[in-house]
Amino acid sequence: MSKQELVTLIEKKRAELIRVASMYGFTSTQAIHYSQELDSLLNEYNRSYLQQSFSVH
Repeated sequence: MSKQELVTLIEKKRAELIRVASMYGFTSTQAIHYSQELDSLLNEYNRSYLQQSFSVH
């Protein structure tokens, strides 16, 4: 997956999380599920793109 594709997925998942949380609350089962999915995407981004820049220096 390209960096841009991953960023797009993160943005979509963040928007879904905000929508679900505004409907059901931040502690709802649905919001927690979306939050965990967003966390996974952010972790993947960090592993793939941010840690690379730190190891170069």
